[in-house]
Amino acid sequence: MPISHVAAMAFERVSRLASIPALMLAAVVWLAAVVQAHAQSLIRDPDIEHGLRELAFPILRAAGLNTNRVQILVINDNTFNAFVIDYNAIYVNYGLILSVESPEMLQAVIAHEAAHIANGHLARRAENLKAAQRNAGFGTALALLAAAAGGGEAALGIAAGTQGAALRSFLGHTRAEEASADRSAASYLRWAQISPSGMVELHRKFAGQELLSVANQDPYMRSHPTSRDRLRAAEAFLDEFGDKAVRNPSADYWFARVKGKLSAFLRSPSWTLRRAKEETDRDIRMMREASAHHQNRDLSRARAAIDEALAIRPNDPYYYELKGQILLENRQISKAVQAYQSAVEMAPNNALILAGYGRALLAQGNTDQALTALEKARSRDFRNARLMQDLGIAYAKVGNNGMASTVTAERYALQGRLDDAGIHAKRAVARLPEGSPGWQRAQDVLIASERFKKSKRKRK
Repeated sequence: MPISHVAAMAFERVSRLASIPALMLAAVVWLAAVVQAHAQSLIRDPDIEHGLRELAFPILRAAGLNTNRVQILVINDNTFNAFVIDYNAIYVNYGLILSVESPEMLQAVIAHEAAHIANGHLARRAENLKAAQRNAGFGTALALLAAAAGGGEAALGIAAGTQGAALRSFLGHTRAEEASADRSAASYLRWAQISPSGMVELHRKFAGQELLSVANQDPYMRSHPTSRDRLRAAEAFLDEFGDKAVRNPSADYWFARVKGKLSAFLRSPSWTLRRAKEETDRDIRMMREASAHHQNRDLSRARAAIDEALAIRPNDPYYYELKGQILLENRQISKAVQAYQSAVEMAPNNALILAGYGRALLAQGNTDQALTALEKARSRDFRNARLMQDLGIAYAKVGNNGMASTVTAERYALQGRLDDAGIHAKRAVARLPEGSPGWQRAQDVLIASERFKKSKRKRK
C-alpha cells in the first residue's frame, strides 16, 4: 500500500543524529545532498523496535557492545540490505526482515553487523568518505564528515539511500573484514546459544548472487561481498561446533511479531486478513487484524481486534500504543489519550510512546502537559521528525516562538532540508536570549545551513 496511506506507524526521512550539536550537523551538510537524491525513510514504531531489541540483546551482549546504546533501526526499503555507519545503530531494510524465514537468520545478520562495530571496521569509514568525495564531488563538507567519523564516540548520521557508486564504496566492506565479521558473528551466536544454522541459510540465500551482474545483485551483496567460500566457512563452523542451541520461544514470538507488524502496514489489508489466520500466537493475529481493519477505516472491528490482543497481554504497552494511534487517527481523542496514558505508565521512558502521548494531548488541547511529554521524548530521541513537528506546534501554542523556530529548524535539518532549516534558525537566534540552550541549538543549525550553501556554490 502506498506509504502516504500507511497509518499507525511513523515513516521518517533518514538522517540519524544522536544530538544536534555543530559536529553532528556538519554530517548533515553532506547527507542533505544524498537525502535529496535518494529519499529514504526510517520506519519508527515502538513495537517493532522493541521486538528487534529483544532479538538483538543476547548478540550485542556477546559482542561486548552496550545493549542500551546500540539500536536496531528499520529502513523503509524493500531490498535485502543491512549496514552500520556508526557505533550506535544497526540499520536493517524492512525487505530483509520480511525475506528471512527464521529468527536465527535475522539474528545472524545482526551478529554480522555487530561484529563490524566490535572489530573496529568503522575506522575505515573516514577513508571511504574521502574516496566518495573524490568520486562524487560532494565538496569540502564531506571532509567535515570524515573528520567527525574519526571522533569514534560521535554518532554520525546515516547515508540516505543505497544507490550510486560513491555510496556503495562508502558502505562497502573488504573481503577480509567480511571474513573477520563472519568469524566473530559465529562466535557471538554460539555464546548466545543461538543456532548458527541461520548464518548458513543466510549465505545459501546469496550463494547464487555472484553469478549475477552487479546491477542485478542485491544491495547486501554489493556492500557485503560474499562468496561460496563464506558459505563453506559457515558450514565448517556448524560442522565443527555442532548445533547445541535449543529452540527459543521468545525469539520465535518477537520475530513473528516484528514481521507481523511490518507486513500489516506495508501490505494490503486484504493480504493481511488472509494471512493473519496462519499466525500461531493469537495476540499477534489480533494485532495484525486490528491494523488491517484500521487501514480499511473500520474502527469498530479494529477496536475489537486490538482489545482482544490486550485481553491476552493486558500489560503490553505496545498494544496500548497501537490502540491509542487507532483511536487518535479516528478522532476519538479522549479515549486515545487514555490508551496512550496506559502505555506510558507501562513504558515511561519509551521516546516513541511518549511522542504519541504528547501528540494525543496536543490534539486534546492540553498543551502544557503535551509539551512536558514531548520534551521528555525529545531528550531521549533526537531522530523523530514527527515529534519535532508536534513540539514546534506546542511551543507556538504557549507563545514560545523562539523555541518553536529552533525545533522547526532542527526538524528540517534532520530531513536534509538545510535551506529551510537556516531560515528558521535565523528566526530562533533573533528571538531567543543569546547563549541560552535553544539559541545554541539554533546556532548549530545555522552553521550547518551556511556550510551547505557554500558547498552547493562550489559544486556549481
